[in-house]
Amino acid sequence: MRVLDNIPIQLDLEEVKGQLRLNTKAGSSSDVRELVGIAESLIQAKAVYEVSYIGQRGEDTVEVNGVTFTSRVLRVNLDKVGRVFPFIITIGKALEHEASSCNDLLRQFYLETIGDMALRFSRQYLEEYLKRHFGLGQLSRMSPGSLKDWPVTEQSPFFSLFGNVEELIGVTLTESMLMIPRKSISGIFFPTEVMFFSCQLCPRKGCPARKAPYDETLRKKYGLNDE
Repeated sequence: MRVLDNIPIQLDLEEVKGQLRLNTKAGSSSDVRELVGIAESLIQAKAVYEVSYIGQRGEDTVEVNGVTFTSRVLRVNLDKVGRVFPFIITIGKALEHEASSCNDLLRQFYLETIGDMALRFSRQYLEEYLKRHFGLGQLSRMSPGSLKDWPVTEQSPFFSLFGNVEELIGVTLTESMLMIPRKSISGIFFPTEVMFFSCQLCPRKGCPARKAPYDETLRKKYGLNDE
């Protein structure tokens, strides 16, 4: 079990303004700089990851460090993979507490968005860290709940890979499989020759978080039934 307990977060002012859809007329740089400063002072980005090995594979199951997951897509993605890197990342509770205590809903939205950016930055930091330390090339990832094929109920066995996650990085899992703090993500990094995005297999329309277009042909290659 390996913990990164001090992930450096340095948010780019112009990138934040772009994410908030602000220009020089809509909001001054000083206002955004203040929000970024507040956010950076409250963020406590941490990650736990495990170097894990693939065990038995079934038609729609795959074993990771002795824990069996049910997902055809995950099994297919790990068919030719021997070593993977399960992870959980959080930016802590302080920023979301600051946002929720705001009476100004717009300011609350800005802080929440900055938190999302920080969480994404933390995930990218971990990805690059793994590449450097383990001599890896391209990495793809999957997360429990990202597809119907790998439902959020798989969070419970996933957390069992790490033991006491609350003690390690302060993240807990509710009975409804939500992570607390909310600004937390979990998943498995795995080496791949062709980049994979769960979005490619998700037909949901109008998703603001989409990273790749839906590919019906690819869905058929994974042997998924129509939803």
